[in-house]
Formats: sequence, structure tokens, C-alpha cells
Amino acid sequence: MTAPSLEKASRKIAERETLRLCTAGSVDDGKSTFVGRLLHDTKSVLADQLASVERTSADRGFNGLDLSLLVDGLRAEREQGITIDVAYRYFATDKRTFILADTPGHVQYTRNTVTGVSTSQVVVLLVDARYGVVEQTRRHLSVAALLGVKTVVLGVNKIDLVDFDETVFRSIEKEFTALAAALGVTDARVVPISALLGDNVVERSTNMDWYTGPTVLDILETVEVTRGRAHELGFRFPIQYVIREHSTDYRGYAGTVSAGSVTVGDTVHLPEGRTTEITGIDSADGPLRSAHAGDAVVLRLAQEIDLIRGDLIAGEDRPEEVRSFKATVVGLSDRSLKPGAPVKVRYGTRLERGRIGAIDRLLDIDGINDDEAPASFGLNDIAHVRIDVASELPVEDYAARGAVGSFLLIDQSSGDTLAAGLAGHRLRNNWVI
Repeated sequence: MTAPSLEKASRKIAERETLRLCTAGSVDDGKSTFVGRLLHDTKSVLADQLASVERTSADRGFNGLDLSLLVDGLRAEREQGITIDVAYRYFATDKRTFILADTPGHVQYTRNTVTGVSTSQVVVLLVDARYGVVEQTRRHLSVAALLGVKTVVLGVNKIDLVDFDETVFRSIEKEFTALAAALGVTDARVVPISALLGDNVVERSTNMDWYTGPTVLDILETVEVTRGRAHELGFRFPIQYVIREHSTDYRGYAGTVSAGSVTVGDTVHLPEGRTTEITGIDSADGPLRSAHAGDAVVLRLAQEIDLIRGDLIAGEDRPEEVRSFKATVVGLSDRSLKPGAPVKVRYGTRLERGRIGAIDRLLDIDGINDDEAPASFGLNDIAHVRIDVASELPVEDYAARGAVGSFLLIDQSSGDTLAAGLAGHRLRNNWVI
């Protein structure tokens, strides 16, 4: 390849969009085989790794390639209790690069699914065509809706085991799309697939002439890549560190712009109703004229104001500071939390003493029998609660995949994370998703 051609190819690769996605599904829905098929058919498997899979498949008497072997190493570790975590896979096509979060299927690892979904723009759920939508499907779809994911792809896997029956597929499609609509998922896609045979994962199936829709990869390559709308929100800048150099009289406030943007000369709003002007924006690459969501910068202000880590510098729509707020939380610890339980609340860069003011409801994934006013909530539970804090916090409703409105509940003595929360969010009873 000539130098100009190499440069052109490099530029094309650098300009490709990156889509973050998450796979989820119940145990034995074929998720490992699906991920293996996606990697194999996009030519994202190294030659030596593929050779190893071929040898192991043959040793086990498998007819063809057992693509689940490409990801089963981590699964074995999970089953042995060595590690229970989200595995990240990376692959690319001519159109896009992809970061895939492969989450556990067991119900007791729902907290790990929450982790994978929280950074994803698309969620791919798998179901077994023989069993259709099950509890884990509803649970994972509820988590996706709770975290604001708008595009969910349901792969109706093992369609070959029901003889590629369209009636079976349409029944699952109808149930799933109705559930997605009820939860507020606006872009629900359903694709009949056989991860084992390769039907409609990357390559179009020749066994289902009744299906004329896209393959899973077609969807992943064409769905709009968004940044969670953080750039569309009002300016938010939680202070992480105050930089003070007495020799030069320099005072700056370091942190990451969590939402919106700011420009030198803008008026910003501070705690206790104070305002000031941005006189400078510094970065590792030098002074900037403006900063946007995701940028790590140091802000310089017109006046010397006593601000500390945890304080919020915001635009004119600065959120109201409150001592109590409603939220939805997902239990991440074996410890059960009851009303009145003391906790620390990590909101942005602020760490504040608080307590569980009330537990209003424990969400039933089936959407039938929510537990009203439960005594407690714990690991993997999704609960609607009220949080009380010792000092006022500028809390606002969860938006833009956690750019604002997300928080953690932390054990006061051990420092362990007890729950992840979304302020002002509920799945039912007219609360906004």
C-alpha cells in the first residue's frame, strides 16, 4: 500500500463512529454463541484464537465451530465464583467500531447488567425461541428503560429449533414490542436469528424468506450514535479540586464538564445564589475559548470566591438545592436497607451524610404485584425511595445516561457501595423515564 493510500485508510478508520452496546439475556439463551458469531463473522477473531477454537471444537466432537468458546473462558470463571463482572469486547466493520459489554445472565448478577447497560447506547437482548419472553427478559428490558436506553434489539435466538416458524416469531415479537412500549422504549427491534448457524446475525438468512427486515449487524451499523444529550443540557461543572498557587496568585477549579458547555465571558451560578464570570478556561493542551460536556478543564473566575470540592458551578438553570428527593435505586450489596438506615450519598463530586427516608415501592418486574411500602430492599432489587441528606444538594432529575441526576449510596463505615440511584425516576405511576 502506498503512503497516500495508507494515510487515507488511517484517516477513514479514525473518522469512524463508535457505538457502545450491551448484550443481555437469560441463562442458556445462546448469548455466548451470539457474541462469538458476531466477532467471527465480522472477522474480528485473531488467527491463533480461531485455530484454538477449531481444535477444541473437534476434540469435543462438535460439528463445526463452537463459537461460544470465544467467550466461555469468562463464563467458566463466573461459574466457579472467581470473577463476576462485565466483559468488554471490541470489533469493527467498514462503517463503525463497536465496544460490546457482555453481561452475565444469572438473575443474581443483575447489578452487573446495570453496569453494562449504563454506558450503552443500544442493548441487544436474547431469548430462546422455544420459551419466548421470560422473567430475565422483562428484568433486563426494565433496566434498559430505567437507564434511558431508547434502542433495544431483541434477538429471537435458536429459531432453527422451532423450524424457522414465523408464527412463533410473530407471537414473541408482539409480546416484546408491547412490553417495550409500556416501559417507554421508543425504538424496539425484533430479529429472528440462529447464532449457531449464523442466520441474521451478520449475514442474512436463507431459511426465512418471510423475514425481510435487517440483520442485527445492519441495525448496529445504522442506528444513530448519540452522546446521551449531555451537550444539550444546561451547563454543569462539579468541582473536583481547587488549584491554588500563592506565588502567582492563581486560583482555578478543576473538574469535568458533566453537561452543557461554557465559554469565557459567560456568567455562571454558584452556591448560595452567587454569580460570577468565567475569565479563563485552562486544559492540558493550553487555554481554551470554550469547554463542552466531557472536557476535563480548569475554570478561572472573576472573583476570589470560597468554593470547595463538591460545589457545583452551573448555568442560569442551576438546579434547586434540596434536603430530600425521590429516586429509583438498584441494590448492589448483600446488605438490606431499611427506612432510616444511615448512608453516605455520592452525588457528582459531593459526598454527603444521609439516610433512607422511606421506601415507597419495590418494583415487580412482571408489572403486576409491586410491593407497596416494603420493609427493606437489597441486592438486585429495584426500589422507589426517598433520600434525606444532612446538607442541601443541587439534585435534578436523571438525564442523558447519568450526566445529571445519578448518585450512589455508600456504607458509612466500610465505604462499600450499597446502591446506584437515579433521581426523580420511576418506571410506573406516571414517573418520567
